[in-house]
Amino acid sequence: MEWQQLEYFCQVAKTEHFRKAANRLGISQPALSRSMAKLEEELGVPLFDRVGRSVKLNAFGRVFLKRVENALNEISVGVQEMEQLKNPDTGKVSVAFLRTLGVTVLPELIHSFNRKYPRVEIQLIQSTILRSVELLKAREVDLCLISSYAFPPCIQWHPLMEQELFLYVPANHRLAARDFVDLKEIGGESFVGFREGLEMRERINHFCRKAGFTPVMKFEGEDVSTLAGLVSAGLGVTLIPEYRGISESKIKKISVRNPRCYRKIGLTWLKGNPLSPSAERFRSHVIEWFAT
Repeated sequence: MEWQQLEYFCQVAKTEHFRKAANRLGISQPALSRSMAKLEEELGVPLFDRVGRSVKLNAFGRVFLKRVENALNEISVGVQEMEQLKNPDTGKVSVAFLRTLGVTVLPELIHSFNRKYPRVEIQLIQSTILRSVELLKAREVDLCLISSYAFPPCIQWHPLMEQELFLYVPANHRLAARDFVDLKEIGGESFVGFREGLEMRERINHFCRKAGFTPVMKFEGEDVSTLAGLVSAGLGVTLIPEYRGISESKIKKISVRNPRCYRKIGLTWLKGNPLSPSAERFRSHVIEWFAT
């Protein structure tokens, strides 16, 4: 069974006449008749009732026509989608990203890309590092914006920036007037941190260990805005990327001198997996945007 046969069948069903259908299709009537006879033979049932020089769809034909029209329509839509995906100006890009990048970095990046390529659709998926890598390996996303990690060999990671992590304290905290601190100065204080299993929780633990103490986690959350809100309520201190959503009258940002607290952010993609033109364009834009 061929696609062309199905198109021929639909035309005969619409005209209910072999000669008229053949003229519209630009083929000979005998060739059309042979094609329909072959289709009926493959299906094992007649599709038309012959009435003089005309034909009428029978019960088999009516059922088959409904399915064929749906199938041809889906194929037509699929062809259109492929054409759009091949066009770098109208394609679709799927990007997984860390929650903590959704506050400042990602919105500015997407805005700059959208100004240049407003017709490209960008699908954003907020995720963890491990989940992002799994999505990438399953080809469910094109690219990931995540921090450095022990990636498997199939993953390509391109460094983009170093993101400083700041100590945030309540506005009435004893260190609130300071611009710089050593991290050991908050050893023993109540910490507001990310829940176990998240990449930022591991980084906070790492830097605190370097400062000579284990953080006492009193409250846990999954995003920067929640942690900052808990700190502004006086429930503890935290170590997070820069956050601008709360007034300085409630919370204070302090740089950490020792140890230097930061994380490396990069772009990842699957090695050996060709990107669509629009995804390739987005990758190039991201690398250029961070470089400048």
